[in-house]
Amino acid sequence: MSVKLYGLKNCDTCRKALKALSAAGIAHEFVDVRADGVSHDQIAAWAKALGWQPLLNTKSATWRGLAEQDKVDVDEAKAVALMAEHPTLMKRPVIEASGGASVGWTADVQAGLGLS
Repeated sequence: MSVKLYGLKNCDTCRKALKALSAAGIAHEFVDVRADGVSHDQIAAWAKALGWQPLLNTKSATWRGLAEQDKVDVDEAKAVALMAEHPTLMKRPVIEASGGASVGWTADVQAGLGLS
């Protein structure tokens, strides 16, 4: 299995995920969404697959720093546009594996990767 993990290099949860994948010997690639970027189309695909609400981190410092008009009347299109403009608004990590995607580093995600 090959895994692609999208996140931030200084995110503790992303570091835990990377460490666990390495320890398990699972081949993986890391994409730093701040340094490397992520396309609008990719974010839109995740929003369709996972739902935009679980993907949008409304507790982040980036969210708190947005203008008030950006935080009202959020729908899928607006959320995707905001995350494309500000990738740090995405909850992380976003993990692509076996043709699917997941967000976060929960026990269910770990089990899906064979890590439990």
